[in-house]
Amino acid sequence: MQPVISITNFSKSFGKTKAVKDLSLDVEKGELFGLIGPDGAGKTTTIRALVTLILPDSGELSVNGLKVTESVREIRSITGYMPQRFSLYPDLSVSQNLNFFANLFEVPKKEIPERRKRLFRFSNLEPFSNRLAGQLSGGMKQKLALSCTLIHNPIVLILDEPTTGVDPVSRSEFWEILQELKKEGVTILVSTPYMDEALLCDRIAIMHEGSILAMGKPEQITGMMRNNIYKITGQNLMLKSSRIGRIPGIISVQSFGDSLHLAFPPEFSDEDVQSKIYDILGEQLNIELIAPSLEDVFIGLIEGKIGHAN
Repeated sequence: MQPVISITNFSKSFGKTKAVKDLSLDVEKGELFGLIGPDGAGKTTTIRALVTLILPDSGELSVNGLKVTESVREIRSITGYMPQRFSLYPDLSVSQNLNFFANLFEVPKKEIPERRKRLFRFSNLEPFSNRLAGQLSGGMKQKLALSCTLIHNPIVLILDEPTTGVDPVSRSEFWEILQELKKEGVTILVSTPYMDEALLCDRIAIMHEGSILAMGKPEQITGMMRNNIYKITGQNLMLKSSRIGRIPGIISVQSFGDSLHLAFPPEFSDEDVQSKIYDILGEQLNIELIAPSLEDVFIGLIEGKIGHAN
């Protein structure tokens, strides 16, 4: 069975800036696939090429077997695309926005009420159906944007950082909707800078500076970490981090909220780590050996402390 989304050796430059470099990936039918990375990683460029908004410099991209360079109208008819800044009409109500996009996508008029009802059920927006879009909260606006994206029953959903700037509760609700859509067989490609959202995907590709550093199931990615990760808590850790970074043999020091994560080679015992920290700081700190997080692996990949793998 051919993948629903296929990208082979895709490259794209803007002037002298190489936004995406020889990128290849496939997304299978019914899969929830995440493009993970910071701003400037190439996520948006990849997505814009997939939804036929920009042309590739080289390589091939296809959606449901249709090439983006040859089947623009057909791809747009089967794809739901939600950009980072989705243009809702603030002076139209929730229902009116849905009706507008239904007409834009040429949804048969007799089908619109039932589709709108279904989307209200997904998004829990029915109590606000007559409220102006401009008066909605950020989380509600994103749910409405997703509903407008789904009004024509696309088989592929492509979302570019849909929860950026949204409160944690609304983010969680948004991802619950994505999981429901996945159960219905919709193929979903979503980009996000959030590592906790990456864990909700079936597979992910970690991107940095236009390239894929690693690709696979989230647990496969975290399994790439071969170093031991120690979590340190204590007073004034940020002031001490530069000294900790000078410990012989230490691989990296990263700030995680009010704690530090230290990476040491596996041959270092817990006692070795305790001793080395005491030697350089002259004090004992709370130290805990923890399982590496996706963010630990991501930082290790970027800094070249972990080998790249697809």
